[in-house]
Amino acid sequence: MSTTPNTPATPATAPTYPNQVTGMWLLAQALVKVGIKDMYGLVGIPVTDFSYLAQQAGIRFVGFRHEQQAGMAAQTHGFLTGTPGVLLTVSSLGFLNGLTATANATVNCYPMIQISGSSEREPIDLGQGNYEALDQLAIAKPLVKAAYRVNRAEDIPTAVVRAYRAAISGRPGGVYLDVTTPCLGQIIDRDVAESLLFEPVDLAPAMPPAPEAVTRAARLIAGAGRPALLIGKGAAYARVEDLLKQLVDKAGIPYLPMSMAKGVLPDDGPLSALACRSTIMQEADVVVLVGARLNWLLSRGHGKWSKTVKFVQLDIDPQEVDCNRPIAAPVVGDLRSSLEALLAELPKYKMSIDPAWIEKLKAETTAKNAAFATRLKNESTASPMNHWTALSAIKPILESNPDIILVNEGANTLDDTRDAVNMSLPRHRIDCATWAIMGMGMGSAIGAAVATGKQVVAVEGDSAFGFSGMDFSTICRFKLPVTVVILNNGGIYNGIGVNLSGDGDPAPTTLDVNARYDKLGQTWGADTYYVTTPQELSDALKASVASRRPTLIDVQLAADAGKESGHIGYLNPEALQHVIV
Repeated sequence: MSTTPNTPATPATAPTYPNQVTGMWLLAQALVKVGIKDMYGLVGIPVTDFSYLAQQAGIRFVGFRHEQQAGMAAQTHGFLTGTPGVLLTVSSLGFLNGLTATANATVNCYPMIQISGSSEREPIDLGQGNYEALDQLAIAKPLVKAAYRVNRAEDIPTAVVRAYRAAISGRPGGVYLDVTTPCLGQIIDRDVAESLLFEPVDLAPAMPPAPEAVTRAARLIAGAGRPALLIGKGAAYARVEDLLKQLVDKAGIPYLPMSMAKGVLPDDGPLSALACRSTIMQEADVVVLVGARLNWLLSRGHGKWSKTVKFVQLDIDPQEVDCNRPIAAPVVGDLRSSLEALLAELPKYKMSIDPAWIEKLKAETTAKNAAFATRLKNESTASPMNHWTALSAIKPILESNPDIILVNEGANTLDDTRDAVNMSLPRHRIDCATWAIMGMGMGSAIGAAVATGKQVVAVEGDSAFGFSGMDFSTICRFKLPVTVVILNNGGIYNGIGVNLSGDGDPAPTTLDVNARYDKLGQTWGADTYYVTTPQELSDALKASVASRRPTLIDVQLAADAGKESGHIGYLNPEALQHVIV
């Protein structure tokens, strides 16, 4: 006789298939019902059997060497698809490793669900000691958008739908779903389990803005003499590039993309002001924030910003308004609804853009692009190579293959690649985003490849690669079309730091300029290259893109290539900067 739905199974109890199933089976089916097709993670007690059942249910399981990287894959999947990326972790430290990515997803507004098995509640609540005992829900709650615990198998379908809705509704974010071991192992009759499953309706409803807010914003934009659009990754996530193109074409407003919004509108478009960031901050009279936040990446609206600039902010979260600078015209709603309403309202007013403003930005763009091209040309023959030498070879290949997804992290490697490589398609650049964290490279490359099936090129600093390098093996094991390019200058920032003690140990920023990362790739059967000239790098990158095979290109740079913290050295105290530049 079967147990009732409310009776947890004892460890010795096993279901009688096919008439009985477990909570693990129900969890897999509930994920299928909401449309989950891929899952990233690292298995062990108590979720190993669940991963097999998920595969059996048709969910692709991508197994990693470290939970943090599996989480980075899940968050990237969420950003690129608009549906939650799913991370599966074990309890205790496995949960904590994955939680770093779930917290990062929340800060960056990526939809993601972390599912972790957890130990039975009673010994944890009484502090009696148990296998990997940790109050995971309490730890997760302050760091994620929402967190739920499931103690009974019959609650699993509801929990999955609630987690899904929380991840994608409003401002997206990371959600934690804690599923206890008794719940996973609970036995219920199959017909009862199947009756609990349902397909949710309208998981991400539109949230149109208030008409008066749209009118206020349209009047302010139309009356601006020196306006600018500032496009954030929220616009990339919302897939509103078609509406932004209409706005730019019809209203003639220049645009400046943030890093992961590069390509939402072409970086080299006629009204692109990508090279004019400082000028826009200092001189624009009205700035329209589209899915962008006035956080530290924009000096929180202070610093170089004009004291008289007025902001229009299109955002789905009303709490973001006025967080650093007063917002003259907030438009709260989902970006598609807000832009559609704004496009309908703007033709009622005559635009007041000063032609001299447009000409100034175009002239500055032309001059800076010419100077940048000269710099790349002058550096292209440096021997040994530096970052710019390497980028002189990388840039034309990526720009001539615009459908390649570029993953990019490091210090100088991040900043210089962002400056050098123009993007022409949305959601084709993935980097360390709001928290500027290192160590997202391999996970994000895997998530991008799995979510889209597209060719991915990850341009990594040697320090950044070290955080996640073991998961290059995952790229190889799943035969993903990913090329990893490592720019090795032997250190964090560079390889010539000085140990002030003189005791012979390496300086804190020193790694190994003679490391042969290509040998690591050979371990897992990847195509590998060790290159010392830009021509060798160009040939290797072209070959890897053509092959769509897992590839690792080890690019040897000079140890003195690079400077401290790239573009954000001002965040560090200056007293010791001379020892690491």
